[in-house]
Amino acid sequence: MPRTLLAIVLIALAVPAFAADRDDVVKVLTEQEAAWNRGDLRGFMDGYWNSPELSFYSGRDKRKGWKETYERFKKRYQAEGREMGKLTFSELTVEPLSESKMIARGRWKVEMKAETLDGLFTLIVEKKPEGWRIVHDHTSAGEAQKKSP
Repeated sequence: MPRTLLAIVLIALAVPAFAADRDDVVKVLTEQEAAWNRGDLRGFMDGYWNSPELSFYSGRDKRKGWKETYERFKKRYQAEGREMGKLTFSELTVEPLSESKMIARGRWKVEMKAETLDGLFTLIVEKKPEGWRIVHDHTSAGEAQKKSP
């Protein structure tokens, strides 16, 4: 089989697989959004790889491991006097890095009673035995938008 024809066949076979994997990654983020909006932080964390090797970078902070990342979210959004608000993801793009890794990028927004937080994110998502999971999260935040009383 000539190389050009072989390349075309391989690309044709890869496109449906990428589309299915892309849909699975989008589903992970959709499920995270829904869990957050139910106030289910544990359900939100299901999208992350439950491993000490998970990495989470935000601002000047670096977290290592699922438990440390969970504790950060809990302290920031569920501690006394805090609220989780309503989370939305937008401008989502998902591209393959390899057969088992994807990069997902987009915007996030959390609307709360007193303020709105928003920013950008870049995720490395890897296919694990339990499904696609975020293995690295780099999230940035803009200035909080205070709401008028």
